[in-house]
Amino acid sequence: MNSKFITFSSPLANPHYEGVFDVVPQELKNKLNDVKLIDVRQPDEYTGELGHIPNSELMVLDTLPDKLATIPKDKTVVFICRSGGRSARAAAFALMNGFQSVFNLQGGMLLWNELQLPTNKK
Repeated sequence: MNSKFITFSSPLANPHYEGVFDVVPQELKNKLNDVKLIDVRQPDEYTGELGHIPNSELMVLDTLPDKLATIPKDKTVVFICRSGGRSARAAAFALMNGFQSVFNLQGGMLLWNELQLPTNKK
């Protein structure tokens, strides 16, 4: 496995998508600078009341097929959405397209905010 990939001690098998693993927010918080964060919500959600994780990139789920080539395949990618559903779908899509190290943020921005982890709201 490539040394640029990050390992998580807490990945949980996603109940809806085979091969997709969820990572808990607390562990992701400690590795924010080591992963590529892709938020697949709508722009108004990204800047809305839940905010977004610092350094995350907005890439609306519907545009993912067109933008997939802009995501580095040699780095661990964590997909984010409101509750974890759309981001799990994005992770499954990335896996089907040759990505090796992708994760879904468990509970999405709802859980991230509930745990009072850092967000940008702009």
